[in-house]
Amino acid sequence: MQRVSLLLSIVMASIAGADEPPKRGQRGIVRVTDEALKLHRDALVFDGHNDLPYQFREGKDLFVRRIDIARPQPKLHTDIARLRQGGVGAQFWSAYVAAGTAKTGTAVRQTLEQIDVIHRFVKKYPDTFEMASTADDVVRIRKHGKIASLIGVEGGHSIDNSLGVLRTYYQLGVRYMTLTHSDNLDWADSATDAPRLKGLTPFGEEVVAEMNRLGMLVDISHISADTMRHVLRVAKAPVIASHSSAFALADHPRNVPDDVLKLVAANGGVVMVNFYSGFITPEGARRSRELVPAYRAMKKRYPNEEEFKTAWAQWKKEHPLPRGTIHDVVDHIEHIIKVAGVDHVGLGSDYDGINATPVQLDDVSTYPRITQELLNRGHRPEAIRKVLGLNVLRALRAAERVRGE
Repeated sequence: MQRVSLLLSIVMASIAGADEPPKRGQRGIVRVTDEALKLHRDALVFDGHNDLPYQFREGKDLFVRRIDIARPQPKLHTDIARLRQGGVGAQFWSAYVAAGTAKTGTAVRQTLEQIDVIHRFVKKYPDTFEMASTADDVVRIRKHGKIASLIGVEGGHSIDNSLGVLRTYYQLGVRYMTLTHSDNLDWADSATDAPRLKGLTPFGEEVVAEMNRLGMLVDISHISADTMRHVLRVAKAPVIASHSSAFALADHPRNVPDDVLKLVAANGGVVMVNFYSGFITPEGARRSRELVPAYRAMKKRYPNEEEFKTAWAQWKKEHPLPRGTIHDVVDHIEHIIKVAGVDHVGLGSDYDGINATPVQLDDVSTYPRITQELLNRGHRPEAIRKVLGLNVLRALRAAERVRGE
């Protein structure tokens, strides 16, 4: 804890400075004060979703040999120094593989490789990271100045319709699973595919029940609103949305509608706000709704993977998203507080899985600015601690109690 506090103090100036000036119509730059920094470093900052593990796959570095996050990684959102600057105390690392792996029969193998990557980099940097299996582990690891590391599998395609695979993931340290990714499954509808089931099939209900029995959090990010409602009808433990924002402020199907926010509150769950610029402003949401159809069309046009990557990179360059700001992210936090209550909101940045970050939330070093902006808007320290991490810790602990029952 002392090491974390010292580093946070040293980098305060860099956190407060080097920002883009606000453009016309934007709210001003958030500058971190001593009061906010003290509150932040004493809090548990528990982020719901970081895609750093997939960057090892993209870099063809599944053995974690070439990408050294102990050194600055300017092409990434995440490295150890910036995690320390951001005061991160616990992180769900995403074990993500593309939804298309379900069609090629490689989803389980690639997911296991991603889980292995997470264990590898945690083991490689033992002074920084430690694997956590329980809420008590998170508290203990954070107390010792390390970053508690948990695993979330992003997409039910990764279980290949097998509860046995789901159970195996739990034994390997997975503590949540996002029920779908971009495509519908045989048993659940995605938010970004044509609705087919309008919720869960009986097997989908079995998946939720088995996750509850294991003590694995059910993640409703990426699933359709009807599927969210179905999950919340049958779930026996609190659910999370590991990286989703509020639909009322940015009408993208990846975001959570107000009626579902109320159901999440009744369930005891947590919606963890995504920082992606395409999910936090109305114009960003409008433009990002074009992404999935364009992606699918490009995949059909370029069956060769390398040609597809080149073409897709060019398409994104030609269709830039407008950047949101830290103020937009905090607007989503406040909206969820207004609709669901302060016990039901958290942070799910999606760093290293997004290509358009908000102004002043450029990477993992910038979380103290959220603390500052919440203080600026009059939120009390105990409420801010809940938003930063105590809410998801409570949900994890509640899922463990349901497992025990």
